[in-house]
Amino acid sequence: MFTRKKFNFLKLLVMACLIIGLGCSNPPKTLDRSVSKPQLIVNPETIRLAVSKLKSTDIVFEGSGFKPGDSIFITLSGPGETKVVVAEGPIKPDGTFKAKVTDLTKFMEIMRADIVFNEKFQSVVVIKQPPIPKGVYTAKVTSMLSNLTAETKLTINDPTLIDSLKDWIGKLTGKIEYKKP
Repeated sequence: MFTRKKFNFLKLLVMACLIIGLGCSNPPKTLDRSVSKPQLIVNPETIRLAVSKLKSTDIVFEGSGFKPGDSIFITLSGPGETKVVVAEGPIKPDGTFKAKVTDLTKFMEIMRADIVFNEKFQSVVVIKQPPIPKGVYTAKVTSMLSNLTAETKLTINDPTLIDSLKDWIGKLTGKIEYKKP
């Protein structure tokens, strides 16, 4: 049996773990305004390969040093010769851009899944193959009208136990389907 002191100690331990776990994330990167050549950053710098986690994570690429009026696209290159286009967007008059990775891109390109609609017209993520491999990827921004480019790193990790549990719940509720190829 738990005594009151043991129960309070367990509560304190859980709270400490949560505070430490939540407080250990890196602050968002920012562009270096003193640099005039093309640059690229991504926030967050690390993502996890879980449907539930990707859906709730805003992956945003920002850059500067590009020609106004142009457009850019961003590719990820990494392990196993993996290469996917993840974002695109216009360059602002000050030579900067901000390109957010859409949910559709997260699921179709990173998770390699399909999106279908069920009988209630709710989206369902259908996974038929493994996602792109975990590892360190090079994100490269390429200007469409000029030869300007810049690179940064994006780390892709396996899901945590909690992520896997959330995806399992998503499967039970019909929001995620796993189909063999």
